[in-house]
Amino acid sequence: MSPVVEQPAKARIITDSPHSRTIPVTLRYDGADPLALRIVFPPEVSADRERGEVVWAFARDLLDSGLRLPSGDGDVQVWPCGRAQTVVEFHGPDGVAVVQFDSVTLRRFLNRSYALVPAGQERHDFEVETELTKLAKPLHHT
Repeated sequence: MSPVVEQPAKARIITDSPHSRTIPVTLRYDGADPLALRIVFPPEVSADRERGEVVWAFARDLLDSGLRLPSGDGDVQVWPCGRAQTVVEFHGPDGVAVVQFDSVTLRRFLNRSYALVPAGQERHDFEVETELTKLAKPLHHT
């Protein structure tokens, strides 16, 4: 079983309404998928609440760079908003969601993920784990 970093966080959903809504989310990093991180949203943010939690996965280095400067050109974009906030924008089939986080929370999470798998070691660790998994499989003789 690979090590996992999970951290609860608060996310503010930004809409054109005068009142924003804060929701609990979970930030997750799994050493078995070392290039990606996940943000897990509760079911109430989904158009289809019966579908369960909503999970967005994207590159860890996207969040890292987005804490300093606008980053991303695909389904996920990240940029700093002042000194203390970071905005993450998600583009999906159901529309666009704009979510704001405290930057210190995201930095703490990233630091914990880098303690687990240092920057630049993602591919090496992944390749080693893949090879070890192959070796651990039982051999079948005919």
